[in-house]
Amino acid sequence: MNVANAITLLRILLIPLLVIFLIEGEPRFAFLVFVAAGISDGLDGFVARFFGQKTRLGAYLDPIADKLLLTTSFVTMAVLAMLPAWLAVVVVSRDVIIVAGVIVLLVLDRPLDIRPSYLSKFTTCLQLGLIGVYLGRPYLEFLVDLDIPLVYLTAIFTLLSGVHYIAIGCRLLGSLEENG
Repeated sequence: MNVANAITLLRILLIPLLVIFLIEGEPRFAFLVFVAAGISDGLDGFVARFFGQKTRLGAYLDPIADKLLLTTSFVTMAVLAMLPAWLAVVVVSRDVIIVAGVIVLLVLDRPLDIRPSYLSKFTTCLQLGLIGVYLGRPYLEFLVDLDIPLVYLTAIFTLLSGVHYIAIGCRLLGSLEENG
């Protein structure tokens, strides 16, 4: 296992700690853990590219770590009424659709090139930013006015990204039917 993948695994291991701090009413520690997870997300990609540590495992592990972090954060914060529940449903539904699509394509032995689109990357940034804003509000006063607009912007881009991936999946399945 290389350093980049180890950093990604560390991000996954931070997720239960984040949930514990949220449930225990320790938002400051939850915020710090979330920031650490966010930094590790950028760091693992940098290490992989700069030191030539890109691997197939990393190509799968990194988006899984992102989805686990975001899904867990949105669900936990929605249950604790820290975020709108409907937004958690939108975010989780998109991720379930994406994962289901990948599974269908793998079962049908369709070769996959796991690379997120720019729309998906922007959506992930919005989702991470929204969680950061909500967790950081008590400590970063200037963020208070960003929360509601960011909720709707995140919802819109999450929906757009979901539709985008559904279109890609349909195109891949359509080409599979034409060839099979």
